[in-house]
Amino acid sequence: MTPCPDLQRLADLVAVNQHRWTAALIVDLADNSGARFVSLIHRLGIGRDSLSRTLEATIAAGWVMRNSGYGHPLRPEYVLTPEGIRLAAMAKQQLVAQSQIGIGPQVLTRWGVPIIHSLGTGLQRFNDVARTLPQASPRALSQGLRALTANQLVNRTLFESHPPISLYTLTSTGQILAQAV
Repeated sequence: MTPCPDLQRLADLVAVNQHRWTAALIVDLADNSGARFVSLIHRLGIGRDSLSRTLEATIAAGWVMRNSGYGHPLRPEYVLTPEGIRLAAMAKQQLVAQSQIGIGPQVLTRWGVPIIHSLGTGLQRFNDVARTLPQASPRALSQGLRALTANQLVNRTLFESHPPISLYTLTSTGQILAQAV
């Protein structure tokens, strides 16, 4: 049985955004048909350790592989696998929207884009979002919502009742990102 396209899209968003630089890395590799380690550092503006961790994660996920036949064996070229190519198209839409609204990869938390996707489907309450992202802890969702509110991608409306009710909605810039993802 094939998973629901929206659930598959959400799973892809969660996977691609687990590491801050994954989307930028796979888009760069797709645009340049592969790259060397040092070239990636310069183009992405990322530190060696961050790039190493991101490459390790993407290789483990099966999205990137070392092209051992390229040049000297100690300087392998990294290329995308077919699954990496599929995810790169989605990640490119996300990065274009982030660039359009002036948000870099370092601004969003791991759960930021999946939360925006959930809010874009019409969900407004914390528990609704939590049900769509069962892998995320309540603390992670709370921090993600707080960061999105601070970056003016999400509005939080607090209703004084007993118990208090918080409703979350996307701002106009948040809607631009939600439409892209």
